[in-house]
Amino acid sequence: MQKTRIGIVGCGDISGIYLTNLTNLFKELEIAGVCDLVDSKAEKAVSTYNIPRKYKDMHEMFGDPTIDIVLNITRPYEHYDVSMAAINAGKHVYSEKPLGATLEEGTKIRDAAKAKGVMVGGAPDTFLGAGIQTCRKLIDDGYIGKPVAATAFFACRGHESWHPDPAFYYQFGGGPMMDMGPYYITALVNLIGAVKAVNGMAKKSYPTRRITSQPHYGTIVDVEVSTHIAGQMEFASGAIGTIIQSFDVHAHKLPILEVYGTEGTLSVPDPNTFGGPVMLYRPESKTYMEIPLTFGYADNSRGLGLADMAKAIQTGRKARAGVDITHHVLEVMTGFSVSAESGKQVPILSAPDRPAPMKTGLLPGILD
Repeated sequence: MQKTRIGIVGCGDISGIYLTNLTNLFKELEIAGVCDLVDSKAEKAVSTYNIPRKYKDMHEMFGDPTIDIVLNITRPYEHYDVSMAAINAGKHVYSEKPLGATLEEGTKIRDAAKAKGVMVGGAPDTFLGAGIQTCRKLIDDGYIGKPVAATAFFACRGHESWHPDPAFYYQFGGGPMMDMGPYYITALVNLIGAVKAVNGMAKKSYPTRRITSQPHYGTIVDVEVSTHIAGQMEFASGAIGTIIQSFDVHAHKLPILEVYGTEGTLSVPDPNTFGGPVMLYRPESKTYMEIPLTFGYADNSRGLGLADMAKAIQTGRKARAGVDITHHVLEVMTGFSVSAESGKQVPILSAPDRPAPMKTGLLPGILD
């Protein structure tokens, strides 16, 4: 079996699930080595997951000719520098979300990859899981008729009460839209199609945040970004989407993600997860029915998009979580801020096709 060799830059909190799944689930991938600015984090990853090599820095990793794909799981404001350095070294790149901290960064990454002839993709890959793929199948098969509208709501009081290192959520590249928006918008693009235009309103409700989690308990963080964003999306199909992404809400009873069609309603599972439940409402039944999941990867399968991209590189097909999607989602997210500042509707210039649906009947950990 041909295996794709992965070099991982960044061994922070999110790295654990990637390391677990790349080691145990995805049969066609192998971790070649890791690096981190905090050397002890890289050392821990090497010892815990029996990784063959710890690089002194990312540049040493990028110079290793045996590395096929660089997995960039650094902090959001570091994504651009790491991805560009890897691309310039001739490496394929799969990045945690967002693709860049600004649309300009994302566009430069996309264009540099094209010029170098390498592939770029990125998180989130939850839309490839059993829950949202089952929803995609229901929509494609006409179970709710033609989608006419959608809602996408995430709201919490912020991450400073539980995350061990929450400051970056309130710094350049952070905020609820850049942090959680990719899950919701990527899911909707997969289900409905590309976004044509956006309107947005945004605010920063609190100038500072006090961390109450360890090890930074009591630290005061300056808030640099909007922490409550509300917007509308006009999809190319004609559907209208409403979105709220907030770090300013103590509690709510809003739906998570729903798609409304001419013949029914689809309650989509949390797009930050891979599984269900999937709930379908048809007017003739006058009730919601839970639909069995008809695709694989219902458990936390983070890294699925990376495995898909590796197979795309081998076979020459498009990656489902490729740069066309990640760049489009970044343009949509930053479009809300542009609209909020200008008071005008913002056109979205990119128009990717919906990613191909996942295939069924394959062995777990093997992609088509």
